[in-house]
Amino acid sequence: MEKLLALALVAGCGAAAAQTPAANPMPDGSRDLYLGLGVLSAPRYEGARLRRSSALPVLQFEWSNGIFLSGMSAGMHLSNVPSLEYGPLLVLQPRRNESGSAGAIGGVDGGGPGLVTPPAGGAVPSTSRLEGIEPIGARVQAGGFFNVYLSPRVRWANSLLGGAGNQRNGATWRTDLQRVAAEPAARHAVSLSAGLTLANRAYQQAFFGVTPIEAQRSGYGAYQAAGGLKDAHLALRWNWALAPEWMLTSGLQATRLLGSARRSPLAERPASLTGSAALAARF
Repeated sequence: MEKLLALALVAGCGAAAAQTPAANPMPDGSRDLYLGLGVLSAPRYEGARLRRSSALPVLQFEWSNGIFLSGMSAGMHLSNVPSLEYGPLLVLQPRRNESGSAGAIGGVDGGGPGLVTPPAGGAVPSTSRLEGIEPIGARVQAGGFFNVYLSPRVRWANSLLGGAGNQRNGATWRTDLQRVAAEPAARHAVSLSAGLTLANRAYQQAFFGVTPIEAQRSGYGAYQAAGGLKDAHLALRWNWALAPEWMLTSGLQATRLLGSARRSPLAERPASLTGSAALAARF
């Protein structure tokens, strides 16, 4: 295969801040299409104690003009410099209700993990921390990405997104240092990524705050969340090329809520693990 694949990992069930696929120079008029199906185990929402296992469809489509669709994100590579990647980015933030975050589609990429949320399913647990908390509607977030290759295998990746929450004023900045996959022809490749997510006050309040009205309904005390560091995350990914057009990709991501998000009464378990595996085919 021309490049190694990587299943978009899950770091939590809040806004879907995505890392973009690595730029893939292709002949004019050509495209790459990846389809697959995997399994996912993740917390029901950021900070949840209860978990959910589900099927995860994966989709990635890239055109030679730089436009890409990867899971629930879409954007365009604008740079012609091999060591730089930048462009606009759109990401769908799934709905969050009492049972957790709503369904999502995963993607594959050649550069680093993104975020994807697991499908909702099953009965709402009686111990749900979100009982009485206003649901957060699905939103399309807009922003951009900027990635710098510090060496052929080390990439500093950034994505800035706004428009999260019911008021559409939540914003996040995700920054990661990634050791990207080895040679494109390698049958096995292991990649590492570590980074931070920062959020403004509006985002933190939307996903981790408790308003006075919600406090009356839920029984929690009112909580005003502050902006700043939201989480730290560490991801490990292993790709196995089974055949020229088939890839088995698996990953594990650890995330720890920080600051105001960690102190939220909605955060039962600040530290979480997410595992995923998928079989993807290239068309």
